[in-house]
Amino acid sequence: MQDYIIRAMDREGNIRVFVANTTTLVNDARNIHNTTPTASAAIGRTLTAAAILGTMLKNQKETVSIQLKGGGPIGTILAVANSKGEVKGYVGDPTVELPLKDNGKLDVGGAVGQSGKITVIRDFGLKEPYIGQSDIVSGEIAEDLVNYFAYSEQQPSAVALGVLVNRDTSIKAAGGYIIQVLPDATEEALDKLESNIANAEPVSSLIDKGLTPEEILLHVCSGFEMDIKDKSPVELSCDCSTERIQKALIAIGKDELEKLIEEDGEAELVCHFCNKKYHFDKDELNCLLKEARAQ
Repeated sequence: MQDYIIRAMDREGNIRVFVANTTTLVNDARNIHNTTPTASAAIGRTLTAAAILGTMLKNQKETVSIQLKGGGPIGTILAVANSKGEVKGYVGDPTVELPLKDNGKLDVGGAVGQSGKITVIRDFGLKEPYIGQSDIVSGEIAEDLVNYFAYSEQQPSAVALGVLVNRDTSIKAAGGYIIQVLPDATEEALDKLESNIANAEPVSSLIDKGLTPEEILLHVCSGFEMDIKDKSPVELSCDCSTERIQKALIAIGKDELEKLIEEDGEAELVCHFCNKKYHFDKDELNCLLKEARAQ
């Protein structure tokens, strides 16, 4: 099944819902970063959340980023998405692995930590991006996003994110949903939604059973008359390029470039998001140095 996200609203105007299957996307990220199961779950949940937030953007040039710095051994987690369904991300330490929790589940909260911030950056192509931030409450990512929406954006939301990992460390199932309460929601609708969510199976289990995002929507929003507004594909995609890396080298300044040429005579840079390597020999560095001096 191709990864995709659906956006839906109930006919009474109580809620809007986003449901995603991101199994292939998360497995591609696992392959690129060679993550352990715990790191796969952490980056997978964050990539899924970023993909869903990306579908909320209106223009193609806009991007949204989710960054978690919880003080745990995994370090920083970052995921970036745009409105076209292109997502990229990385974890600080992809080799982190912790003992399973008492319930047999991966200890993502222990890897992320609970003593830091979750930051959401929306870049609308203006001079300054919108930056929202809140405390990490559990490190499990979904709960942290619920807290973020409530306190930074005053948007009551329910968030479910899940990743199931096979014994060979490949991704068995991944996905999630975000349900946002609209201003005119009734108490009856909220009570029904709360009951549905409390009784719902984990979203990764639903995907593992073969349920599509449309079927998950019906499962979670039982009792609501839902209209699917659109359906959009999502994929892991990095926009790095030689030109971007060249600009990064020029940006370090002529003094640093001169030092690099004198000491090493070459440079190799690796993209954090896709691990692609970019090599520059001495002649290429000298050309970049000329550009740096001209600025």
